[in-house]
Amino acid sequence: MKDTMKALVFVAALLAGAGAQAKTIKMEVNGLVCAFCAQGIEKKLKSMAPTQAVFVSLEHRVVAVSLKDGQDIADEVLVSQLKDAGYDVRSIARVDESLEKIRADTKAKR
Repeated sequence: MKDTMKALVFVAALLAGAGAQAKTIKMEVNGLVCAFCAQGIEKKLKSMAPTQAVFVSLEHRVVAVSLKDGQDIADEVLVSQLKDAGYDVRSIARVDESLEKIRADTKAKR
């Protein structure tokens, strides 16, 4: 009986983890040419309620958004926000990396 209970708890934990949303959205964005661009994107994305933090790399054309717990932003909303500001989103992905790791990895590419 104990083994069955342990197995059920293990399976439940796996299923709960499988349904969990990634807390970071990473995008490749064209059109970033100056610090003003980065500040504008950061300000626009930080003003969105689900956003916890934003990282923008001009050099690598990367924009990453960290989400608050239990919050989400649809890809279409992010693409629309950036397109309206004059940028082209080349790719968008939900990743299991922290914003700090993305920042460190991006800076290491220099």
